[in-house]
Amino acid sequence: MSQPVPTDTSLSLPLKSGHECSHEGLISLDDALASYASVQRLPVISLPLLKAHRYILAQDIISPVELPLFDQSAVDGYALRQEDIDAGLRKFELIGEIRAGIEQQLTLHAGQSIRIFTGGKIPCGADTIARQEIVQREQHHIELMQPINVGTDIRYQGEELAKGTILAKQGDQLNSGLIAALSMAGVQQVNVHRQPKIAVLITGNEISSQRDHEAQVFDANGPLISSWLAEQGYPQIHIQHVNDEAEPLRQTLQHALHHFDLVLTTGGVSVGDYDLIRPVSMQLGAQQIFWQVAQKPGKPLYFASFHHSQNFNPQDPNPQNRHQSYLLGLPGNPAAVLIGLHLHVKTLLNYLQNRHNSSPHWQTGQMATDLKADSRERLLRMQRSIDINGQNHLTILPKQQSHMLSNMALASALVRIPAYQTITPESVALFIPL
Repeated sequence: MSQPVPTDTSLSLPLKSGHECSHEGLISLDDALASYASVQRLPVISLPLLKAHRYILAQDIISPVELPLFDQSAVDGYALRQEDIDAGLRKFELIGEIRAGIEQQLTLHAGQSIRIFTGGKIPCGADTIARQEIVQREQHHIELMQPINVGTDIRYQGEELAKGTILAKQGDQLNSGLIAALSMAGVQQVNVHRQPKIAVLITGNEISSQRDHEAQVFDANGPLISSWLAEQGYPQIHIQHVNDEAEPLRQTLQHALHHFDLVLTTGGVSVGDYDLIRPVSMQLGAQQIFWQVAQKPGKPLYFASFHHSQNFNPQDPNPQNRHQSYLLGLPGNPAAVLIGLHLHVKTLLNYLQNRHNSSPHWQTGQMATDLKADSRERLLRMQRSIDINGQNHLTILPKQQSHMLSNMALASALVRIPAYQTITPESVALFIPL
């Protein structure tokens, strides 16, 4: 294995000097996942908030205002003075109306009331609101039908959020709820990491979308990867089929490595005569970070970096001058591709955009199945159920071979079974939801 590529130490974690390997000489799953932390983060750009959905924040967002912005009514009702209520007054003169969003210069004096609606700004002199349900109105007067306490149904300025409070942190993904919270505070522009430009190369002479002859099979990997990436927030990708021929592959791979941040390939990364991804990419200048992972399925994984310039300087402060591309070669079998997406591609994408908690979020569940030990760590598709106590229960599905996907309609968990571990129904296992 070649040495790890240079990294920007201000943005990433260094690779270990040596990876933990299994007895087969493969990199462990944990070390493979940890190696993605060393990638160069994508450049920071500024976007209008409403165009930044699903982007990753590059800095903390500080609230420029208090929330609420002013004292306001929480209900439809009538603004009153608590002093009048405490004095036993129950009938009040109605002197005006305040609607939400309408600026009214009204001041409340002794014995007076003002009609106010939800979100309306509390007028000068008022310190409590009587809900309309406990008030009887007669033309220009109202009568309070029951006593209320000072401050009732008033949202006070700054009670939710003080000016200067951190609304969102660097590494947060901008989802709809967070965008709403930032919009409420008047945030209109955000600094985010640019989303990666992604190319997907489906290799194999046998792969066809139309199945032109009997020796071919329908393409499952292309639809799988493109739909999965869209679910993750990357709908714009370049996808292309390439035959197992060295020169067409070299030209396609060279173009992809020069024009895209991440190149995903399927097939062509094992040890067969026509597994050309690794040798061709290294001829183009790619530097291997790891090859072959001690996991089943999905052993023939290949991860490499590609420098865009021979004068590459990892300490150059200008991101455009130190840009790298990355190649992640996935196996060709669809189930192995699926596992590679959920574990490896997702982790790599998270690190590229500097998302916090980038590594997989493993949960625990109780196994409902006996499993014999295996010399390699296994990743199995299972059905997850949750009992009334919130405990996860995991049941293995049939047809676990790497070329089989027909159980995906039932699969709801990807379960991690360590090497050499025998599983009983009392065993606890790690999983990620599917």
